[in-house]
Amino acid sequence: NMFGGRASSYENEIANASRTAVNEMCTRAQSMGANAVVGVHVDYFTAGADNGMLAAIATGTAVVL
Repeated sequence: NMFGGRASSYENEIANASRTAVNEMCTRAQSMGANAVVGVHVDYFTAGADNGMLAAIATGTAVVL
């Protein structure tokens, strides 16, 4: 918010975007035969008109342990 507090709706959107990105990455790793992902990093960015869309991208290395 404008006074430096926490914006719970924005935090929820970030958590949902992160969860979706990580789940998608894990699904892709499993389809490649991996049973784990290491070195996971999640980045966030905004896009669209007036930066109205929040997106997350998860990266990592698919491995077999």
